[in-house]
Amino acid sequence: MGPARCLPLLALGLLLPPGSPAAGPIRAFVVPHSHMDVGWVYTVEESMRAYAANVYSSVVAELARGQRRKFIAVEQEFFRLWWDGVASEQEKGQVYQLLEEGRLEFVLGGQVMHDEAVTHLDDQLLQLTEGHGFLYETFGVRPQFSWHVDPFGASATTPTLFALAGFNGHLISRIDYDLKDAMQKAQGLQFVWRGSPTLSARQQIFTHVMDQYSYCTPSYIPFSNRSGFYWNGVALFPEPPPDGVYPNMSEPVTPANIDLYAEALVANVKQRAAWFRTPHVLWPWGCDKQFFNASVQFANMDPLLDHINSRTQELGVSVQYATLGDYFRALHDLNVTWPVRGHHDFLPYSSEQFQAWTGFYTSRSALKGLARRASALLYAGESMFTRYMWPMPRRAVDPNWALQQLQQLRWAVSEVQHHDAVTGTESPKVRDMFAEHLAAGMLAVRKVMVFIALDQPQPVLEQRAAPASSSGTGPAGYLASVYNPLAWTITTIVTLTVGLPSIGVTDELGCPVPAQIQKSLKEPSAYDLHILTTIPGLSYRHYTVRPTAGAQEGTQGPGATMASTVRFSRKLRRQASLGRGRLVPVENDCYTVLFDQDTNLMHSVQERQRNQTVRLTQEFLEYHVNGDVKRGPVSDNYMFAPNETAVPAWEAVGMEIVKGDLVTEIRQYFYRNAKAQSHTYSVHSRLIHAPPSPAGELLCYRIEQEYRVGPLELNREAVLRTSSDLNNQQVIYSDNNGYQMQQRAFQAFAHNVIARNYYPMVQSAFIEDGRSRLVLLSERAHGVSSLGNGQVEVMLHRRLWNNLAWDLNYNLTLNDTSVVHPALWLLLGSRALATALRPRSGLALQHRPVVLVQRLDAGGTPTQGAQQQEAVTLPPNLHLQVLSIPGWTYSSNHSRHLWRLQKGRPVEAQADLHRVLLRLYHLYEAGEDPVLSQPVTVDLKALLRGLGPVVAVEERSLTGTWDVRVLQRWSWRTRTGYGGGRPASPPRPSGGTTVTVHPKEIRTFFIRFRQQ
Repeated sequence: MGPARCLPLLALGLLLPPGSPAAGPIRAFVVPHSHMDVGWVYTVEESMRAYAANVYSSVVAELARGQRRKFIAVEQEFFRLWWDGVASEQEKGQVYQLLEEGRLEFVLGGQVMHDEAVTHLDDQLLQLTEGHGFLYETFGVRPQFSWHVDPFGASATTPTLFALAGFNGHLISRIDYDLKDAMQKAQGLQFVWRGSPTLSARQQIFTHVMDQYSYCTPSYIPFSNRSGFYWNGVALFPEPPPDGVYPNMSEPVTPANIDLYAEALVANVKQRAAWFRTPHVLWPWGCDKQFFNASVQFANMDPLLDHINSRTQELGVSVQYATLGDYFRALHDLNVTWPVRGHHDFLPYSSEQFQAWTGFYTSRSALKGLARRASALLYAGESMFTRYMWPMPRRAVDPNWALQQLQQLRWAVSEVQHHDAVTGTESPKVRDMFAEHLAAGMLAVRKVMVFIALDQPQPVLEQRAAPASSSGTGPAGYLASVYNPLAWTITTIVTLTVGLPSIGVTDELGCPVPAQIQKSLKEPSAYDLHILTTIPGLSYRHYTVRPTAGAQEGTQGPGATMASTVRFSRKLRRQASLGRGRLVPVENDCYTVLFDQDTNLMHSVQERQRNQTVRLTQEFLEYHVNGDVKRGPVSDNYMFAPNETAVPAWEAVGMEIVKGDLVTEIRQYFYRNAKAQSHTYSVHSRLIHAPPSPAGELLCYRIEQEYRVGPLELNREAVLRTSSDLNNQQVIYSDNNGYQMQQRAFQAFAHNVIARNYYPMVQSAFIEDGRSRLVLLSERAHGVSSLGNGQVEVMLHRRLWNNLAWDLNYNLTLNDTSVVHPALWLLLGSRALATALRPRSGLALQHRPVVLVQRLDAGGTPTQGAQQQEAVTLPPNLHLQVLSIPGWTYSSNHSRHLWRLQKGRPVEAQADLHRVLLRLYHLYEAGEDPVLSQPVTVDLKALLRGLGPVVAVEERSLTGTWDVRVLQRWSWRTRTGYGGGRPASPPRPSGGTTVTVHPKEIRTFFIRFRQQ
């Protein structure tokens, strides 16, 4: 949920619309619902205690009492907590009966209603799969409609995702206010959305945009000073009131006012009908935290609906309780010809002229980073556990215990995708809740990974820092196990923190390994040890790290080489450059990066293969924003409201270059004033000197950067501006959820032009001209813009406070005093090169190798690490999106599963450890690359032979609940014919193991191996 000001519950809603009424009565579908934020102002535990548990208990009871009553349930986290910890056996039986009757309907069905702007596709799929798996296993139901009413803008990835999951209808609400107004006037709020330019009509979905009233019932009624249609009032925290009397309970329906209530509801229905093309009107009944007392709600609405229906001929409206499915089925039955929307999204979102919801793209950057690190750790842990289990589990690890640890992190990563979680729009105590859940889940999975990778009899904690003691009583060394979670062979640098400068590294055979040592960035008394490694897909390398005789700076000894450091004096911001003769080159096989020692700033980058140079400089700036509502618009967790253009945030910059055989680092330190002792900002750029090889291509063609930002002064929004001589004409491309790119042309709005030209960057963005493309890759979400020709501006951090009463009441002012350390990778090259490398480079940043460290015993003998299995290797245009053991116990035969549920036979308590979930994703758009955009054929038996003999392959829908051979989505008529029910490519022949994956397809399979 966002600020209440975004839901204009206008008195206009009770005026009759202009124009002629529709022929025949308008049919209003009254859809009871409760919007239940999984953390926003209150924690999940507080919400369960105050209202959420009561929603399900009272709704189930009231639906059982009235045969025409209906209700839709959306997010699964609260429902699952109620089902597992609150619901009685009687209530559970009633739920089964209501689902059978179609009066309780699960829509969306994910753990949460995920945000669409700053979440990654992989995490969206995780939370949707978690919720759908529970619903199908428990009830045999598969949601078929979305209810995405509160995310702050709509991504074009979402309709494709929901189509692949088997949905027949998609519902959204928050789109730009002026666009919604225009669509209402043109009756254009309903259309068939082809969200993917490549999949297009093959995975299109019918989409309904809610009108200006959004998902809440209009609260204003002219005959009462209380709100209307909210008879249970407003939820109270921390506990429900003992007497059951809540604030702002609507005036009860009585014979004296029933006509007034009826006229108010009918007038609103008629106003809405004028905005749509059919006489069917969706009338959401509910809002945030509603139906905690369903008894009083239905007791008032029942007679009101009866009264309206008794006057249908006079009023011109009929009303009925409905589920979302009832409404979409009625629309589908009309067989209307619908307009088509292409692959463009609805981002950014503004609710009013000066309320651009583009600040949350960056809010709580630390939480955004933690959420993505947790997701990456889960991704690695899932495949590591699956490989451990097949062809047979080894040693004494308890598979059920390991699966429980993974399930804990699945829950936490799913939870934080909520639209008031990773967005950074929650209160501080809710932020702490999300962070605690993620940290606990990460710790649990690390234990599993150490146990597996080091093949130890007992779980131990992962140690990323392995300080080698300088005393004789310290350990003899360390065993570092490095796991590559990607299904490609990679060459990369892994870094350990050690306590001595004299270190030697050997591999499994005792052969020396290239390594470099230098003073640590983060621990002044320690050293960073860089190790060059090449690791096959889903495989390990084990390295022994031991103290050696001393190494000299810049020399090669028996151990790691010592890097040398050159320091440059601090330079003032206004100091002029004296020319090219003062440029310092730093180079590898792909780039020469020039730094100006007169300014200590980057000057240019030369792509060596084409001998093409692009002028490139970077600096930190800050937007100074208003905190006083009396002086104008304010920035907060959601909004970005700059007073003016950004100004430089530094007066002086220092620089040092740390040069080594493997890695050269350029460290720039930005100071608020020339005499400051400590810096507020820094950039650590890294070029890696990798040997030329196909596996090292990604390593060579990137400039790795890590930033230090903060603590900020109050009401400052910090950006990194990269300025170039590329003639991009203020056009920038940014990604939708790491799945597809959107072109963002600068728009000269009359007001709020800076904020409304900011866009979300989840994983990548780029600018280009006819010569070159500059790509930015990110490991967390940011806001991004191109406000000047050749510029890319990335918002890195925000610290805000304002005196808006709403923000103060809910503690949503974002006074974030943290220091954050985001990372970006820069890739510069021709359009062809950048197109080929961008998707895989983004995944290399997101899924870096996992390093697990164990002390060697006193004798210095390494413990045997995990046994090496045959690598899992995919072609470079296919990504192994998931390889996991979900643990679901349901039969993949739908009829058999329903029979078991109907017979009341208990599902096995023990998790199914034999079903493996595999998801393959084609990374490229059609026509994007002459080679990489081609379909790819893979033999799953050959791909997975390292896990054992494949005996069964079943292709499933995106979340696993449908057999694709029987999945038939609804077709919707458009001007170009029917579409929406066909798969993007023909299903795999029954019994075969060979599959062809076409551009942008995501294919999901259940795999079973022969048990040994």
